[in-house]
Amino acid sequence: MDFARVDLSEEDRAFRDRLRAFLADVVTDEVIERDRRTGENFDEAVHLALGRERYLERDYQDEAAGGFDAVRRRIWQLEVGRAHTPWFHWGTTAMVAKAVQRFGSPDLVDEVLDGVLAGRVRLCLGFTEPDGGSDVATCQTRAVRDGEGWIVNGSKMYTSNAHNAQYVFLLTNTDPTASKHRSLTMFLVPLDSPGVEIQPIRTVDGDRTNITYYTDVRVDDRYRLGEVHGGWAVLREALDAEHGTVARDTGGLEAIAVMAEHLLLLAEGIDRVAAVLGTPAADGRRRIDDDAVAYRLGLDVARVEAAASTPGMFGRVAIAQTMRDTSSDLMNLLGVAAALPSGTPGAVDDGGEYLFRLASPMGIYGGTLEVFRNMIAQHALGLGRPAYGGAR
Repeated sequence: MDFARVDLSEEDRAFRDRLRAFLADVVTDEVIERDRRTGENFDEAVHLALGRERYLERDYQDEAAGGFDAVRRRIWQLEVGRAHTPWFHWGTTAMVAKAVQRFGSPDLVDEVLDGVLAGRVRLCLGFTEPDGGSDVATCQTRAVRDGEGWIVNGSKMYTSNAHNAQYVFLLTNTDPTASKHRSLTMFLVPLDSPGVEIQPIRTVDGDRTNITYYTDVRVDDRYRLGEVHGGWAVLREALDAEHGTVARDTGGLEAIAVMAEHLLLLAEGIDRVAAVLGTPAADGRRRIDDDAVAYRLGLDVARVEAAASTPGMFGRVAIAQTMRDTSSDLMNLLGVAAALPSGTPGAVDDGGEYLFRLASPMGIYGGTLEVFRNMIAQHALGLGRPAYGGAR
């Protein structure tokens, strides 16, 4: 692995500076405070501004189609993260839009894509079900043929950003008599369709997600993606992107693993904690001069560096586990006042408890850490399937 520093050209430095200035203008302290308070991970004004300036378009497109080259794409990823931009749902929208381009009709692509690139259209995922766990192929949401269209009934859990989206990438069962991977059909369902209901759910970290209900929702066949009963082929590619198991650019500038942007927040948090621990108290003593404190802080830095250097599916696990382990250790180093939310009188660090809340569900997003570890064991290490429940 090459850790060499990239020397930016004058043009790339100018691009970076323009992007920083733009983000400083739109991602204000008020935007960040509102995002933390509401748990939306989305701000429409920011998203539309990114669309107007064609940043979304250039991030979405390949370089040959007018998108960022490798250096500017990496600058974009880093600067958006450093600005604390509430944009996590853009990755979902882009992933679904690519599935629409590949598997949808030309009319559907025309309906959706321009709005996506302008920021007006957002897309969300309808995979997990209340009783389905991590195995999305056990889908019970039914789509039944009705003339030229379909009637959909069922429900989906964790339909994050559905209340800010216009379409849901919906997994349905169109043949309950078939095996689970041969019974699935994918649709892009307009969320303003009669019969769609969106109810909010709050996660343990305060984020807003949703449960969505589909009651006799009529969906035209033009919104079908891929073949009837061929939904697994459509879904598989999206799952690979969400899991971070797709092939990566060999140039060395691409984000090394999914959710790597979260490590930027954690690294900033460590810097802030180090500043607090290095500040002399009234008696002139600094907590960081305690060897045990310095050792733990150094270990946290080493964990972050190791996770940031771990690629692919392995990195997905390392990042989530590091976020969990390190954020709790930082709070312990700071003491009980670290549990106070940012901006609260007496809080000792800007966002210590926020990092802890952010880290808590990271072992669930896109599949649990246990699922990912089993995938690594089976597909990377060649081990057998896990034996659950004491089975031999």
